[in-house]
Order: sequence, then C-alpha cells, then structure tokens
Amino acid sequence: MTLKDQILGCLYGQALGDAWGMPAYFHPDQTWAKYGWVDKFYPAPDDHEVHAGLPIGRITDDSEQAFSLAQAYIKAGGVTLEATVEAIIAWYDRTGGDNSKYVGPSTRRGVQALKRGEDPHKTGRMGDTNGAAMRVSVVGALHPNDPIAAIEDAAISCLPTHGTDVAISGAAAVAAAIAVAMREDATLDAIIAAGLLGAELGRKKGNRWLGASVTRKIEQGVQIARKGGDPMARLRQIYDQVGTSLAITETVGASFAVLLMADGDPKQTAIYSANLSGDADTVGAIACAMAGAYKGIGAFDSYTLEVLDADPVTASYDISGIADGLLNLIKSR
Repeated sequence: MTLKDQILGCLYGQALGDAWGMPAYFHPDQTWAKYGWVDKFYPAPDDHEVHAGLPIGRITDDSEQAFSLAQAYIKAGGVTLEATVEAIIAWYDRTGGDNSKYVGPSTRRGVQALKRGEDPHKTGRMGDTNGAAMRVSVVGALHPNDPIAAIEDAAISCLPTHGTDVAISGAAAVAAAIAVAMREDATLDAIIAAGLLGAELGRKKGNRWLGASVTRKIEQGVQIARKGGDPMARLRQIYDQVGTSLAITETVGASFAVLLMADGDPKQTAIYSANLSGDADTVGAIACAMAGAYKGIGAFDSYTLEVLDADPVTASYDISGIADGLLNLIKSR
C-alpha cells in the first residue's frame, strides 16, 4: 500500500462517512424505525431537521470544509492561519452560510467575527463544538507517522473558529490518530494511543473552556466497543453514555468507538456511524477518515466510489487532485 493509497483512503473515507450518515435521524429509534439498519446509501428523508432535500451520496459541511482546507494548504505550501481563514470564509460564502441549516454554531460565530475584521487568533475563543474535528483529517494526512507535527498544525486549523482547549483537544486527537494510521505497520491500538496523546497535548492549547475530557470520552467509547456482543446494543450504549451531539468531546469519543467496533474497515465504520444516529455524518466523516487512512483506498468497493464521485458537490472538489497535492506537499519537505 502506497502513501497515495492512504491519502486517497483518508479523503474518500471522509466523504463516505459523511454521505452515509447524512440521512440518519437524531435518535437511533427514529433511524431504525425508518430504515431498519442503514446498510446502504440513502437520500435524506423529507422530514430531516437539517438535511432534508439532500440526494443520495451527498457530502455535507464536514467534508466540504476538509477539502476546502486541503486545497488552501496545498496552495499555501502548508498549514497556515491565513490559509485556514481563507478556506473557511470561501466555503461559507460559496455554500450560503448565512442561510444554511448545517453550518455549526462555532463556525458561524467565528466566520462572522472574521468578516468584521477581528483577529483570527481570537475569533474562535469560544468555539467548542465538533467542527474543529470534522475538518482536520487533511492535517493528519499531511503528517504521516508524525503525530506531534499533526497536533501542532491541528491547533492552527482550529484557531479562527474553534480556539478553545477542548476543541483543539478533539481536533488534535483525530489528526494524531490519522498521522499514525498512515504508518506501514499501524495497528488500531497504535491509532487509539495516538488519539489519546493528541487529546492530552491538544488540551494544553487554546482558550481555557468548559467541557468534559476528550481523553476520557475516547477511553469510554473504546471500552464499550471492546465489550463485544450485539452491535445495536453497543451503539445504543455509545449514544446514551458517550453521546453524539455537537459537543466535540462526544463526537470524537464516539468516532473512535465505531472505528474500533468495525475493526477499521471503512464501510463497516460508516454503517455503524449512521446507525448510531445523532450527528452521524460528523461521527462518520471523522471515523471513516481514520479508517480510510488505515486501510487505504483498496478497502473501498467500486460501487461506493462511483456513488461518491457521481455527486456533483464531491466531484467539484476533485479528490484525486487533492490527494496528489497533499502527496507532493509531503514529498517537498
């Protein structure tokens, strides 16, 4: 498996988990009553509070922001605060952020402050939701086998909208995990350990803020995942105890849990994320990005890739071109 395979796996994993989880409802009972078991792509149901009207295979803000950041970092030659600001504002304006239902509260607040000309080091000082983690996969992919560098750049990617210690902790956990997932000898245990390291080091950065420990939420999710037994029972326990709300602590903890439950397989990770419900597209985007980096693009069946590539929003970002740009950036160091 080549480094390009793993970068592609990470990017397509991001899109897979996002699009697969997009139609899930906020509670497992609703999702399971509607679909039985979400084992394929679906369009969003007409009564979905956020995603109503979205077609089959459609990504959301999770992947759009990640891909926008990747394009900006490739152009800038690395992760910079200026490129982060440019990418987020451009994405926000391109998608009609002021009127969009799925722009997160921290991102909306941060972008509006940036547009007022406020200091990007401070515009995210109250941002504590999961937007920091949902878009950080590309930062991890830029630092194969270098979790410390991934943690440092993850913090930069957070600042304009999610500059709190708890948000940086969550983003750093994901970035460090993906960096380690791209090692040739990576194991799930090593990926989880990197996530815990990222959570601990990330919590030392940013504006001091209220929130549970990302480290403890990852540990809690992993413990449930390792219990074995009925997947639906474990998913309900993750939903009830770890949580799947917009809180970054919950989202990141749940993402590591479903990754482990699926033994790192991208499609199975997407299935578990969607059936988990709540903010399922974000859990899926994060967890499947980690799984894709771990297993590589070879773990994706042709139908899955065809569905994702057929959607005009995904196609507009040119995932293959982004992968080439990230690879060239890595090689240029």
